[in-house]
Amino acid sequence: MSSPRVVVVGAGIVGTSLADEITSRGWTDVTVLDRGPLFSTGGSTSHAPGLVFQTNSSRSMSNFAAYTADKFRGLHHEGGWCFNTLGGLEVATTPERWEDLQRKAGWAQSWGIQGTLLDPAECVALHPLVDRERILGGFHTPSDGLAKAVRAAEAQARLAEARGAVFRGHTPVTEILSAGGRVTGVRTPNGDVPADIVVSAAGFWGAQLGKQVGLTVPLVPMAHQYAMTGQIAPLVGRNSDVAEAGLPILRHQDQDLYYREHGDRIGIGYYGHDPMPVDMATLESDTAGEQMPSMLPFTEDDFAPAWRESMALLPSLGDSKVESGFNGIFSFTPDGHSIVGEHRELSGFWVAEAIWVTHSAGIAKAVAEWMIDGAPEVDIHESDLYRFEETERSADFILETSKQAFVEVYDIVHPRQQREKLRGLRRSPFHAQEVALGAQFVQGGGWERPAWYASNASEASTAPPRDDWSASFWSPISVAEATVTRQRVAMFDMTPLTRYEVAGPGAAAFLQQVTTNNVDKSIGSVTYTLMLDELGGVRSDLTVARLATDRYQVGANGPLDIDWMTRRLPGDVTVRDITGATCCIGVWGPRARDLVAPLCDADVSHEGFKYFRAVQTYIGAIPVTMLRVSYVGELGWEIYTGAEHGGALWDLLWSAGAEHGVIAAGRLAFDSLRLEKGYRSWGHDMNSEHTPAEAGVEFAVRDNKEFVGKEALAGRPATKRLRTIVFDSADAVVLGKEPVSVDGAVVGYVTSAGYSATIGRTIAYAWLPLTVSVGDSVTATYFGHDLTATVADDAVVDPSGELIRR
Repeated sequence: MSSPRVVVVGAGIVGTSLADEITSRGWTDVTVLDRGPLFSTGGSTSHAPGLVFQTNSSRSMSNFAAYTADKFRGLHHEGGWCFNTLGGLEVATTPERWEDLQRKAGWAQSWGIQGTLLDPAECVALHPLVDRERILGGFHTPSDGLAKAVRAAEAQARLAEARGAVFRGHTPVTEILSAGGRVTGVRTPNGDVPADIVVSAAGFWGAQLGKQVGLTVPLVPMAHQYAMTGQIAPLVGRNSDVAEAGLPILRHQDQDLYYREHGDRIGIGYYGHDPMPVDMATLESDTAGEQMPSMLPFTEDDFAPAWRESMALLPSLGDSKVESGFNGIFSFTPDGHSIVGEHRELSGFWVAEAIWVTHSAGIAKAVAEWMIDGAPEVDIHESDLYRFEETERSADFILETSKQAFVEVYDIVHPRQQREKLRGLRRSPFHAQEVALGAQFVQGGGWERPAWYASNASEASTAPPRDDWSASFWSPISVAEATVTRQRVAMFDMTPLTRYEVAGPGAAAFLQQVTTNNVDKSIGSVTYTLMLDELGGVRSDLTVARLATDRYQVGANGPLDIDWMTRRLPGDVTVRDITGATCCIGVWGPRARDLVAPLCDADVSHEGFKYFRAVQTYIGAIPVTMLRVSYVGELGWEIYTGAEHGGALWDLLWSAGAEHGVIAAGRLAFDSLRLEKGYRSWGHDMNSEHTPAEAGVEFAVRDNKEFVGKEALAGRPATKRLRTIVFDSADAVVLGKEPVSVDGAVVGYVTSAGYSATIGRTIAYAWLPLTVSVGDSVTATYFGHDLTATVADDAVVDPSGELIRR
């Protein structure tokens, strides 16, 4: 099928961007439908203020924003501009925000975005309306600017039309048509439109459209206030009607505010009010008297704090007033990212939702590549439709976490900060024992995971003092726990790690085809392997244990993995998520065998139970599956059992371990130990933008077999390498995403980092050019402070693996 029939539902900035990107790649049979008029359709695009700020904590989202800005810069429609490169200015009025802007400046350097930290005088020189006495400084990004969203949408539509695309307004989609598990078209009041592919780019209507085909699209439409002032004296005569604006777009995030010019007036956006979820059942009546369905009536009382703070920052506003305003509807998601991907149960139905103007063209490009080439060039797992666990797809979860995402739009959010609501949804069978030991919990995938245990406070810690930021949501106890693991033995709750059962006559052949390593080995074998996408990028890494001829246990990274497998599943194989039905304790350390051997039916000697082997046996009276693997680089096992046996297994191991000095250890210790060993974490250290060789996991690829992505991989030479760096000062600390320089030039960035109790230094992974090698000196910039480090071998502790194999 060289040019399938594509129907895009929604002619806003996303739908038009997508039509342009698809048709530019040769798929020209594209029809774009919208319920409203073209191209001011009445959705979020029609009232979007158009601010495009590229710097984001997410490298992918920054990439999408940068592409959007560059693309729109080159667009014009009927002689009018689509992007005005005014630059962006974020100002700080508190010490905390000034520190955060330094962190943000580091992100910009890491992602290749030009930006400069400015003192108050320099800020005022750029934006003379700002009160110099109110600010401590600012962050300026010259290539940011204003998108004329509706004009950019029409400009892209005209490009797509020239290639054959058709756009129809006043054509609502009332039904998605399908047959045999595949999309066949859409129904409209004007007749059916046949299609091989249907893309929902319906904006905040997208969740309702998804329900028609049994798909949960986890977004919440919420209102966000936007107001327009009267005439501002210093702006009179400054801007032409054509340009509209000449000052940088301005953000005052300490008060949840942003500003842009509209000629001689100022537009003010405000996120400081309480979240305002929209009732889609009453939307039409609620907006009957408004300009469009995406604009709710302005609530003046909610805006009062915004006006007060705006006059304080921009004193010129004191001679004006708010002349108009509205509460505009946008889509918010549980984690603040977009929602893109293909429906697993209805082939050909795609979604591209919760995408703001800022990232619109960039994500549209990624979706077009995904549809046409099988995978996007830029990693998109953070926005994948299927990234959420089952509990995270509930209506309650989507609503509460999306409301929190709204509140935090401009907040300073620590990378280890945890949400407060909807905690405790998934607990391991050891939860009560962990609480009794004073566990401090973090959550991931809905699971409560011990970060460290207060019960270990008496253990000696070698951690040096930390600054306030790096000390937040962290404890020196975690360093002590890592030390005990290396010296004695520790029990880790590994229950939250995703586990699948892959079974059936074709299980071995299936896993051979979707993974890179040889998993068709003897019963009891354990294999570390990778899944690649069609472009040869690392989509995930797996630990595959063969428990029977036709049954495997697969340790994975999350719901994206079962989605990937399920889409390729042959009829004689089943994949089942067994995570919640099972549990796991990692028992690791030099005394692990002393603890486990007296309890175990199996021979756990080194010769009797070799490394990377699996045995199904008993611990006491408890049936277990034991894998001799170690993500912390010490002797020991992952011990699995059914959830009903979990509490008893913990108590038995804990009691037996007392004479060996066993402790319970948490995630922070776990992470620092795996960093010492050079073990990668998918999604943090590597993703689909990286090849196995670049990520340092090429040992998991077998060229003597066929697998998804093999052909593409052969044509992708390495261009960079994930390296281990060790900081020269014992006090140095980084947390991730900091820029890394060589001879004063930024060449890469940090992924993961942690303090090593074993060598007494912070260890980090960093993506660096191939020209940087072991022994070279590099510099990481942490909140504006340069910290020197030395490139080391992948594993800085026990590189030969002797500790694991003793």
